[in-house]
Amino acid sequence: MPKIKSPLSSREVFARNLRRARRMKDMTQESLANEAGVPRAYVSRVERGNVNISIDNADVLARAIGISLHDLVDPSKFVGFDDD
Repeated sequence: MPKIKSPLSSREVFARNLRRARRMKDMTQESLANEAGVPRAYVSRVERGNVNISIDNADVLARAIGISLHDLVDPSKFVGFDDD
């Protein structure tokens, strides 16, 4: 019997979309971190969904990558962009 996938949490959606958007823009975690003024390790933890990110930090990362915050929390964005 196939396993039914549960919907992603908002944190997981943000993490997935940030990683996919960054890769689509050919940015490294290091370049995104530098642009946003945050440590690279922080970007890594955010992209893995290990950080309960504040709305302010989410906005900083969205601006640094050049994407609206709305797009980074939209579960239907970047569907089909396989990054795994």
